[in-house]
Amino acid sequence: MVELTIDGKTVSVPDGSMVMHAANELGIYVPHFCYHKKLSIAANCRMCLVEVEKAPKALPACATPVTQGMVVHTSSEKAKAAQEAVMEFLLINHPLDCPICDQGGECQLQDLAVGYGKTSSRYQEEKRVVMHKSMGPLVSAEEMSRCIQCTRCVRFGQEVAGQMELGMLNRGEHSEITSFVGKAVESELSGNMIDICPVGALTSKPFRYSARTWELARRRSVSPHDSLGANLVVQVKGDKVMRVVPFENDDVNECWISDKDRWSYEGLNVEDRLTVPMVRDENNVWREVSWQDALKVVGDALGQIAHHDGAEYIGALASETSTLEELALLKRLMSGLGSDNVDALLRNTDVNFARATAGAAWLGMSINDLDSVDGVVVIGSNLRKDHPLMAQRLRQVAKKGARITLIDSYGEDPLFPVAARLTVAPSELANTVEAVAKAVAAQKAGATADLNDSVQALAAQIVGGSKPAVFLGNAAVAAPDASQIAAKAQELADAYGATLGFLTAGANTVGAYIVGAVAQGSGLSAKQMVENQLKAYLVLNAEPRFDMDNGFTAEKTLSNAFSVAFTAYKSAAASWAKVMLPVATFAETSGTFINAEGRVQSFKGVVPSKGQARPAWKVLRVLGNVLHFNGFEQESSEQVRDEVIGSGIPAKLNNKVTVLGQEVRRATVSTGLERVAEVAIYRTDAIVRRAESLQATEISRTPKVRINAATLSNLQVVDGDKVKVKSATGEGEFVVALDNQLADNTIRLAQGFEETVALGSAYAQLTVERI
Repeated sequence: MVELTIDGKTVSVPDGSMVMHAANELGIYVPHFCYHKKLSIAANCRMCLVEVEKAPKALPACATPVTQGMVVHTSSEKAKAAQEAVMEFLLINHPLDCPICDQGGECQLQDLAVGYGKTSSRYQEEKRVVMHKSMGPLVSAEEMSRCIQCTRCVRFGQEVAGQMELGMLNRGEHSEITSFVGKAVESELSGNMIDICPVGALTSKPFRYSARTWELARRRSVSPHDSLGANLVVQVKGDKVMRVVPFENDDVNECWISDKDRWSYEGLNVEDRLTVPMVRDENNVWREVSWQDALKVVGDALGQIAHHDGAEYIGALASETSTLEELALLKRLMSGLGSDNVDALLRNTDVNFARATAGAAWLGMSINDLDSVDGVVVIGSNLRKDHPLMAQRLRQVAKKGARITLIDSYGEDPLFPVAARLTVAPSELANTVEAVAKAVAAQKAGATADLNDSVQALAAQIVGGSKPAVFLGNAAVAAPDASQIAAKAQELADAYGATLGFLTAGANTVGAYIVGAVAQGSGLSAKQMVENQLKAYLVLNAEPRFDMDNGFTAEKTLSNAFSVAFTAYKSAAASWAKVMLPVATFAETSGTFINAEGRVQSFKGVVPSKGQARPAWKVLRVLGNVLHFNGFEQESSEQVRDEVIGSGIPAKLNNKVTVLGQEVRRATVSTGLERVAEVAIYRTDAIVRRAESLQATEISRTPKVRINAATLSNLQVVDGDKVKVKSATGEGEFVVALDNQLADNTIRLAQGFEETVALGSAYAQLTVERI
């Protein structure tokens, strides 16, 4: 530790710290622009100049290492004169257009100019003009004349997002930040560049010129879009959500959020919102009804089916974005009817998976622990797109030397150093994990690794490490042999000396396990409910066409039954439901999500519900009353939450995987091509799919068919050809793209798009014909 004095106060900081770090420890603010606690030090704005005794001139606090006995003055005459001189230079070319600037009122330059600027400028020459840049549908760079070249955005791309999408051209006063050859900024974390820009050069294109910062009310919330549970500040004008920014929480999302979290709010305000209960009449025409009439129709129908056909013919399908309270009351309602058929794992295709986990499938460690792992095996995950901020944490430890190995079918670049990787067909995932587990066990027992063998070479990277981890991703959990992959992953974790963790797909996947809204008992799984035609279905917060593995078949099944949709959107259910009940989105209801690490995060609604829409937990509670069931007397969502989790949930978090019954292997596909089908990042849930700006990004356009060179040659197809892709359920026309990261005889084609719905399951066999 090094001891120094700043403004008369003594502080001790680790050797190698900078003066800025020591000042922060004391709570002393040093003005700055280019410095950011999460980025490397650039020292190019010079705003943080301070006086250091015995130094001949003022020094930058962000780039001056501390020394024993150093004496620093941050607000002496010498320091203040230096800071004011820097501010004068910064304002020479700044357009000073605060009245029309989107960042006016929350601008760091504006704030510091009050304290360190002058009332007039000595600069009389013309100001420079920097032309605007086109950076895609999300980030606006229309006012680059405001840029002070702090390079925060450039460093963020390189160091946090993992891809250098912005850089600096020229030198001196001709310097300017630009994208590469006019390319759009496509990182899944790009919006954070807006937050860290201190001058309003980069702003939000969807929010641009729609409100002033002082008009907005700020309310806390939690993201419903992935299993991290990022903490949000939702900014509201009147009854409308206008903007979403991160709420800093180092234990969860640090000071970042993904673009999906940031711009999905556009999906809250679309015309497609369902605002009144609707019932399909005997002529197959939708008509609006009162809540009382709608719930009576539902209650009477469910009671009659349970009485005449049996409660086992009633099923409930729920989205993993549903709150803990909603899932708990849905489970309680189904129990009142006498049915165990409740499942929130809509994409899972292995009916035994939930039963193969002794407790809730969770991360196995805290999110903070990701910062200190030194060896990681990730199985079946498209990390960057499935879990953007977890990938960001792993990126940081990889740069520090942690050995990260990947076993997957995507071949997607994670944008961080990978120690070893095996990209295999989906049907080979379980066998590959088993082979790696055996190789790790053998090498730990003293066997020599054959580095010419890909499995042995990967195992050699795994052996060793004091804090290892094994994680199962979305694709592994959704696979037809997920329970076997999990069992083999458990063997690998045991051989590795690691805890097995699940990255989990949804905001409340762990919560679904906690309340029993998964097929762990005698109840049917979502896949079984679709394959075995039931008499009635309750569908909560889900859009089966896109949210289920085989949405094409699911909608057919639902349309042949008495199906009730608890939905926020008309188009999500109008083609198959008999009753549509308008429910609130996460922004309009109170509730609780339990994220991947088991963290319970409750939140309040930030705006009123649209029209007659009501929070889904209230609708379910009243439906329970209509059916005269006990346990539906709660007055608040907090009461429901407390009934479910009581004093805590740790006892229910148990990752040990067991193998049930006889082990079954998936046969290697011999006819057709194996489909590799991720869910595109901006197609994961109903709200995101309706966010216009996110749908305008490159990744949200009609997907291409990705195939490696060897398979293309066998098919006599080349990159850029248009092909017809067929499955057992349908077909579609797509453009081919060469992707040599994929395994032989596999075809990568995303789910979640209208164009790919007809192809059915993510694990379907496909054939390709050149058009």
